[in-house]
Amino acid sequence: MNEEETTQEESEATVENKDDGNIVKTTPLIDIANAAAERMEKANEETARLQNAQGERDARIALGGRSEAGQEIKEKEETDEEYAARFEKGEVNPLKDDGII
Repeated sequence: MNEEETTQEESEATVENKDDGNIVKTTPLIDIANAAAERMEKANEETARLQNAQGERDARIALGGRSEAGQEIKEKEETDEEYAARFEKGEVNPLKDDGII
């Protein structure tokens, strides 16, 4: 048998006739492996597509102003009324704030 005949036999599905009259079609291992590889390639393509879509969504969020990345946090300045309210509650000691005590 030469290489062409071997390859041809491997690529053809074989048909077996069982004792009960049922015909069973079997596939060589190489065909099964090729089918599995094709499914894996399709799954990888889908995964890459989903990752690209997620990256685009993340970029839109970052550039859309809904992200805190790269933004300065502005501290709110306390008004005189707010300071007076805290002083009345005893939350603030002006002498300690000035370094006297």
